[in-house]
Amino acid sequence: MGTLDGKVALVTGGARGQGLSHAHALAKEGADVVLIDICDQIASVQYGLATEEDLTLAAKSVGALGTQVAEHRADTRSSASLDTVISETVDTFGHIDIVVINHGIWTRGALWDLTEDEWLDTIDVNLNGVWRTLKAVAPQLIKQRSGSVVITSSVNGVEAQAGAAHYTAAKHGALGLMKSAALEFAPYNVRVNAILPGFVDTAMTNWQGCYDMTGGKPGSTRADHEIAARHWHAFGGLIEPDEISGAVVFLASDAARRITGVELPVDSGHLVLSTFNPNPA
Repeated sequence: MGTLDGKVALVTGGARGQGLSHAHALAKEGADVVLIDICDQIASVQYGLATEEDLTLAAKSVGALGTQVAEHRADTRSSASLDTVISETVDTFGHIDIVVINHGIWTRGALWDLTEDEWLDTIDVNLNGVWRTLKAVAPQLIKQRSGSVVITSSVNGVEAQAGAAHYTAAKHGALGLMKSAALEFAPYNVRVNAILPGFVDTAMTNWQGCYDMTGGKPGSTRADHEIAARHWHAFGGLIEPDEISGAVVFLASDAARRITGVELPVDSGHLVLSTFNPNPA
């Protein structure tokens, strides 16, 4: 018996990284899972986004855990795309109990160097896409008068990041949206919360531009990146995706039935550091 037996969970950005980890964790607790990902490249993003093959493999790995799984290629920049996914999910499963809004992109550049495409793409995916997902799923959640929504924000939802003003603005905005949504959905017995991950080891942070940022110089290596990450957390280095997933499962479950409108850091103590960790473990 799992804590989520009989539940249906929809996960955006589910083809890899945190989204796939969350899908695995939800399935292990008995939930049927609907995976959504763009499976296409956004021109302003400097690392490779998930592919159709990634999504297919993700669905196979989740299905191997013994629950039902569905996969959809959809772009959160399109309400029509999301509406289709929600309609097909309800037709297939009959209900949607858990919505994990996890998709996101991250690029680098001083705010005066960012192109308009870099700014607009990041805001459209990381903030507008959260709103579109909430809007698309709202009629079903309101109709059934139940549900739990978990939004992936970031520690940059509450603190600044030099060189990523667009990302920081979007993640701050996602928290404001979460709080408003928590109030608006409350009369329908739907909870809305957010996770604030620290520095997680995924494709979003595993590319040369990120190495140069963390290593402090052009041409920095993965090893430099890992060493620097130990200064960003009170203990440990890079966070693994599955270390975030436990918090997602908790917020999705009935154990958190009295929790809504909450920003939950899963950041290895990053936000309690006054600056970089002076004595990394």
